[in-house]
Amino acid sequence: MISDNPHHQTTPSGKPRARAFGISFDGTPGPFNAITDVAGVAIGYSTLISGEGALVVGKGPVRTGVTAILPRPRAELATPVFAGIFSQNGNGELTGSHIIEEIGAFNFPITITNTHSCGVSRDGTLRWMQRVLPAALDSGWGLPVAAETYDGFLNDINGHHLRFEHVAAALDGAIGGSIEEGSVGGGTGMIAFGFKAGSGTASRIVEWHGRRYTVGAFVQANFGKRSNFIIRGLRAGPDLVEPAIRESTPRAEKGSIIGVVATDAPLLPHQMKRLARRAPLGVAMTGGFGYHSSGDIFLAFSTANRETALAPSGRIASADFIPDTDIDPFFDAVIESVEEAIFNALVANDDMTGRDGNFVPALPKAWLKGKFGASQEP
Repeated sequence: MISDNPHHQTTPSGKPRARAFGISFDGTPGPFNAITDVAGVAIGYSTLISGEGALVVGKGPVRTGVTAILPRPRAELATPVFAGIFSQNGNGELTGSHIIEEIGAFNFPITITNTHSCGVSRDGTLRWMQRVLPAALDSGWGLPVAAETYDGFLNDINGHHLRFEHVAAALDGAIGGSIEEGSVGGGTGMIAFGFKAGSGTASRIVEWHGRRYTVGAFVQANFGKRSNFIIRGLRAGPDLVEPAIRESTPRAEKGSIIGVVATDAPLLPHQMKRLARRAPLGVAMTGGFGYHSSGDIFLAFSTANRETALAPSGRIASADFIPDTDIDPFFDAVIESVEEAIFNALVANDDMTGRDGNFVPALPKAWLKGKFGASQEP
C-alpha cells in the first residue's frame, strides 16, 4: 500500500523514506509509520560526528551515538511492561535479558549504541533515572536494557567517545510523533548490505474484533551482504554491485541488527516472545540471513495491562490478553514493520566517510526511482 501522508514520505528533516520512491508495502501504517504510533512510546538520539582522516584512538574520527526508547511516559518508567526477547544469532549484547526471560517484563528506558559503549549507555540510563525518577531506585535495583551493534569501520570505536551526558541528552530529548531516521543516534556509523544504514522505524494498524491496535518496530540495522539484498521480492544485489564500499583498512564482517517491537495490544509475556521470534522474518524479507558474526537480537513489549504490572502483592491479579488463536495478524504486523523499518534506515541516508577515509555509499536514489517510482503513483 502506498500512502500520501507526508509523515510516511519524509523524516522531520526532509530526508526521504522508502515510500517516497513508490515502494509498496503490505499492511496499513499508523499516522507516523513509526514505533511512536504506540501511545506513550518516545525516541531520543544523541549523534556524534567529528573529525576526518587517519584514525587516532581516543581522538577520532567519530561516527557514533546512542538511541533511547522510552516504553512509557517519563513519569511511568518504573512501571513494568510485559516483554519477550529472541536471539536469532547471539553474537551481540542486550543487557537485562535474563530477567526478561525470568519474569517476562522489564522497566526503565532502552538504549542502543555501539558495541564498546553498551556499558556506558546502560549505566547512563541508571544515572538518568536517579535524576528524573529517584523513587524508582530508592528501594530496589535497576536492570535496564542496553543493546549494541558494531560501528568500527567508520568510527573510532576503541576511543570510547560516548559519555554519560550523551546518554542523558538522548533520554531527555525523547519525543513521540515523527522521528528522524538514518545516520542518527546509535545508528550513526552503521552499514547494511554495503550501504549506509542505521536507525529506522515503521508501524502497522491491526484490526481485531472492532478494536484497533498498533504494532511498531524500531531497528538499528548493521547487517547483510550486498549480494543477498532484496527489495520487495526483487533480487537487487546483482544490480547494485556499484557504488561499492571503499576501504583503507580491512572491513571485518561484524554485521548485526537490534530490533525493538512495541504494541498497545493486550498480550502476555509468552505472546511477546512469540512476536519477537517473528522479527527475524522481516529481516529475511530484505536478504538478512543471520550469518555467524551477526548479533540478531529482538525485544518485544506491550504497553497494555498497566494496572496488572502495578498490582501490589497479597492479592490476585488479572490481565487482559488476545487469544493465541487470534495472534496471526500481529505476526504479520511485526514482519511488515521490521521489513519497512530496515528500508527506511537505508533510504533516509547519505554517503559517509569515516576513519582512515573508509567510505560507505548510500543506497542510490536514482536507481530506486527508476525501479519503483516510474511504475507507481503516490
